[in-house]
Amino acid sequence: MAAQQTVSGKIQGRLVSLDAFRGLTMFLLVAEGAGLYEALQHPEFSGTILGTLAVQFTHHPWNGLRFWDLVQPFFMFIVGVAMPFALAKRWERGDRELQIIKHVLFRSFMLLLLGVVLHCAYANSLVWELWNVLAQLSFTYLLAYLVMRKTPKTQILFTLALLILTETLYRIWWVPGFDQPFVKDHNFGSYMDLVLMGKLNAGGGWVAINCVPTAAHTIWGVLAGMVLRSNRAAMQKIKLIAIPGLIMVVAGYALNPITPIIKRICTSSFVIVSGGWCLLTLALFFWLLDVKGINRWGKFAIIVGMNSIFIYLFSNTIGPRWLNGFISIFTEGFFYWTGAGFVALLTALVSLAVQWYLCYWLFKRKILIKI
Repeated sequence: MAAQQTVSGKIQGRLVSLDAFRGLTMFLLVAEGAGLYEALQHPEFSGTILGTLAVQFTHHPWNGLRFWDLVQPFFMFIVGVAMPFALAKRWERGDRELQIIKHVLFRSFMLLLLGVVLHCAYANSLVWELWNVLAQLSFTYLLAYLVMRKTPKTQILFTLALLILTETLYRIWWVPGFDQPFVKDHNFGSYMDLVLMGKLNAGGGWVAINCVPTAAHTIWGVLAGMVLRSNRAAMQKIKLIAIPGLIMVVAGYALNPITPIIKRICTSSFVIVSGGWCLLTLALFFWLLDVKGINRWGKFAIIVGMNSIFIYLFSNTIGPRWLNGFISIFTEGFFYWTGAGFVALLTALVSLAVQWYLCYWLFKRKILIKI
């Protein structure tokens, strides 16, 4: 535990592993906005290591699991891990329960608002769409808060109830045209999209009701955060996080023949296997950064994680709408002779570097943009 306190203390007393995990997740999302993964899919890289790698940075078309399918669960899980730390500060400084509830409700509302605004930016028009991760998180964050002071057993049973509820609804839904539980656009989730938004996700098969089963990710994050905040020995913390994570990964894959692993409708098998990977990744980060003190690379990620919501919004709006195009003026002008694939890759890397430096600029000035 001495190692944990020493390493964490280097960055304002924060848990380095949590900040680095959050930062790396955000860096991957920023890289998408910078166009990096799209550039890797350029025909010039087909058959190369880069082309093969690019596949893992796209969502699986339906039944299966790729690395990119884990990034949203990581995001929602990390929010849960941070909640015991953030809310404990409020309780310790004497905030009344009503003050905290107002804060949670305001944050949930802002996440929903920002999620809807982002969809308007994507569509370049006023739309009412709830598929964005921020809109989903507004629900999971609120639900996680409402149960976070229950016993761990109650919270675990509650998450299992959420999975059983959605699994049952998908399997028994009787409305013609939406009674095929694991068929794209013909399932319970798609029916709910028509109820909530009057439309289906164009071609993607994503559904807004995903916020119900994936609330488990945020609640499991809360439980992991409570373990990390406890006075247990470091290796005991790792075991309490990693062992359930390993069991969940095995269980999730074992369920696949019964309930297919489908990220786009967040089937129970997907939520379980991805939740397992969240726990294992957190345990690894905690062991490397807070226990072993191997954190030189961690600061690179932490700088991004300190302003996670800000850089996510920036990379989804100003980044693709202006910054990428501005940078391409110079990369295309000076490096046109290298080929379109290389120019696209270079443009994405420069855009990514600029956005990281923006986070660094804020970090150096101790500017934290939060909601």
